[in-house]
Amino acid sequence: QEGTKIPSKRKENTSIITSELLYKNLLKSEQENWNDISARYKAMTKRIKENLEELHKYTFNSGSPRMRFGENVYFEENGCIFLSKADDDEENVDILFSTEDLGFSDAFIQRVRISPDQRYIALSLKSKNSEEATCVIIKLGHFPVMEKVIPNVFSFEWATNDVLYYTSQKNLKCQNVFMTTFTNQKHTKLVYTEQDARFFVDIYCTKDRRFLTINSNSKTTSEVWLVDCRHPFKLPALVQARTEGVIYHIEHRNDELYILTTYGEPAEYKLMKAPVASSGMENWQLVYAPEEKTKLVDLELFSDHCVMFLKNAGHLYLSVISFVSHSVQSLKLPMWACEFELESHPEHTTSTCYFQLTSPVHPPKRFAYSFKENNLIEQAVQEVPIITNCHTTRLLAKSKDETLVPITVFHNMNSKELHRKPLLVHVYGAYGIDLNMSFKEEKLMLIEEGWILAYCHVRGGGELGLSWHKDGCQHNKLKGLHDLKACIMLLHELGFSQPKYTALAAASAGGVLAGALCNTDPELIRAMVLQAPFVDVLNTMMKTHLPLTIEEQEEWGNPLADEKCMEYIRSYCPYENIKTQCYPSVFITAYENDQRIPLTGVLRYVQKLRKAALDHASRTSNKGNWIPNIILDIQANGSHCDLSWEDSLNEVARHLAFLNKELE
Repeated sequence: QEGTKIPSKRKENTSIITSELLYKNLLKSEQENWNDISARYKAMTKRIKENLEELHKYTFNSGSPRMRFGENVYFEENGCIFLSKADDDEENVDILFSTEDLGFSDAFIQRVRISPDQRYIALSLKSKNSEEATCVIIKLGHFPVMEKVIPNVFSFEWATNDVLYYTSQKNLKCQNVFMTTFTNQKHTKLVYTEQDARFFVDIYCTKDRRFLTINSNSKTTSEVWLVDCRHPFKLPALVQARTEGVIYHIEHRNDELYILTTYGEPAEYKLMKAPVASSGMENWQLVYAPEEKTKLVDLELFSDHCVMFLKNAGHLYLSVISFVSHSVQSLKLPMWACEFELESHPEHTTSTCYFQLTSPVHPPKRFAYSFKENNLIEQAVQEVPIITNCHTTRLLAKSKDETLVPITVFHNMNSKELHRKPLLVHVYGAYGIDLNMSFKEEKLMLIEEGWILAYCHVRGGGELGLSWHKDGCQHNKLKGLHDLKACIMLLHELGFSQPKYTALAAASAGGVLAGALCNTDPELIRAMVLQAPFVDVLNTMMKTHLPLTIEEQEEWGNPLADEKCMEYIRSYCPYENIKTQCYPSVFITAYENDQRIPLTGVLRYVQKLRKAALDHASRTSNKGNWIPNIILDIQANGSHCDLSWEDSLNEVARHLAFLNKELE
């Protein structure tokens, strides 16, 4: 407009310099504050670390995933790749090479793919300070040779013995697919580019090695292209053009595509199929749909069977379709089981399906399901030399709108007076992702010491299917907060601990609900530990230059385009709702190199929270109010919640030392 002053570049630069200076000063003051405080936790941290290291010796999973190729079995352990024969005992093992041999001593192996003829092995190596991985291709033989190094790779698969497809990653985004050859004429070419910033591309190989799938997924929609492994230089073929709100994933058997999809009513995952030659949605036929409130979590396709893992109200089930007899057999898995993991690369024609079951307090146990016998066999494993009499309880809490919210509770059966025991509550509630319930040594240690552990499966997560996620995202976010409050109140009503012995734990996006509860109902908990928490939702979602903002709009909404959305986010955002009141004590771990959660938002949150707590204490000091500890521990190592065992051990020990002090 005429007469509008044009802002001077100098002013702009000055404000950038000022904010950078402010950031550096805040960072420095928080680091100094932690250095002053950390001494009080030192002795207890040391004791906890020693206990966890002792436990780790027994629970360290020697059953790291095996990759079977006929008689040969490949596996990875401590940065080394090993080769053994299928029927040999564990002692007779050859070491092929280590990350140190490759010149990547500070990296860990993330993904391994072996070419069909076993001449090449491709692996991704990741350092603890970066989200990006490096793909290294090694030619196997008496003396393994490093053939190629490709930086910034996310996923990769062999199309043939000497053709590798891979996706490149930049700023947390994967949008390009490349093909590279290891024939005499070596060349690399771009195969596919995704234009929509909301979509993320990865590659998968079907179980029978017939196709590679190029999968382009947003949070709500997907599209798959097929690469024919018999003709890897042909252009990829589209399965079904993206349709808003429809997610689908592809497997293959006998010239038919098996499609795990949300297409059709209800909009939950179901199994469908279509001929390869006419793969459009109009030709999709239903194979299997789970019952209501049952979630189809994963499936594995074999030559004559399809194994499906299902979840209903926290219980895990196995359903097996026989393509020969056209029957479906169902099996309930052990009561304590909370998560399963399939053995990677099981053979397509095998008669047995191997998988591991685990819970936060049960180390992984290996099971075998026999298609022939329709039975489950627990594989012998070295028992943990601890007598844990752990009881698993499943509860339902009634939320504000009468919705029943599942809770999984673990406690020591020998514990008396549960109302006097410390309680650690876990929450996540975002992206349709289930709360992480895999085994952790520290959870087993807490049970041994008499703690109660509760996992609240609130809306926004994926525990009860896609509708459960939909009911807790965007303009429904507050429902997750109401669920969390209802869960904690029910636990206390039923005699599981009490507010002064209760702590809340959350990581990443779980920080939204945990931080919100701190503002609305601080009296329900005494302490809170957060790892890389998302606590400054509104400011972050207003910054479109950040790598994830555009794709995250499907979860949180777009405050820049919608005034109502802005006000709704403002109503629950932890940073925006801090007020002068009595807060619980808070311990936050954040990472300097975190590309997902900007450290500036965490710094601002801590400063504002600390000021509010101190203001409240100064106003009510004559009433003998306690002052909460608000601690920020900033780690120079590690990227977003992705740590080595050693770093994770130190972090967990600090968190538990803090909780032990706060809950006395």
